[in-house]
Amino acid sequence: MNTENLKSKLDVKIKDISKEERSIMQETAMTKLDTNYVALKNNALDIIKDNMKNQPLSLQLFDIIKSPSGSSTSFTIPSFSGETMEKSITGIILDYTTPRAYWETPDPVEGTPPACFSPDSLVSHDGKVCAKCTFNDFGSKDGETNAKACKESVVLFMLRPDNIMPILVRIPVSSKRIFQRYMTRLIGKMIPVSGVVTKISLEKTTNKSGQPYALYNFEAVEVLSEEEAENVRNFGKKFMELVNASDVNSEIQKAG
Repeated sequence: MNTENLKSKLDVKIKDISKEERSIMQETAMTKLDTNYVALKNNALDIIKDNMKNQPLSLQLFDIIKSPSGSSTSFTIPSFSGETMEKSITGIILDYTTPRAYWETPDPVEGTPPACFSPDSLVSHDGKVCAKCTFNDFGSKDGETNAKACKESVVLFMLRPDNIMPILVRIPVSSKRIFQRYMTRLIGKMIPVSGVVTKISLEKTTNKSGQPYALYNFEAVEVLSEEEAENVRNFGKKFMELVNASDVNSEIQKAG
């Protein structure tokens, strides 16, 4: 048996299968992006720099989409004509951060600065390891539930088709694991989070006490070509350089 010829034929077959799988993935679960993202077609960064006079972007200027209260399964979206209610948010996640913060009162007033915070959920602002903190223990919030005293979340910088400025989407701790699973699935396909168009929707559920709340669902609805993904990566990197790092920490540690 000619093993070299057999190996060559198998290599070709494997490559053909890989191409077929990728084609099926793009045509079904993830379709090819018919992009109309204005930030990727125009001189968006130049416009931002000119309008801001090369000053760093403050997150106080961003539209922030917060978790809805109670059993609502609609997002409140700011717009020129006021707020609108939408069942889902679709866009490209340029970047995200995983902050956490501890307040000395269980339910702080919105905007109240915390006693301790971490921009990455790993090390606190004063250099302590979050994993070893007692406020990271389940049940440390009130002793009656499984909640932690130190509040975790995820903050997404999401780019939408018709806007060169991303919106900030806050993902509560109750949906943090769901977001991490979504990231893991993308990793399994060797796709960066900025390489797909993500749809975020809400699903009504209840906690152990019977209180209603909304869980976040994440779905990759479109896949970017290599060229588009590279454009997004470059835009995201340069855009985040315009954002003041200290301002990021200031914004993500607010209650609310």
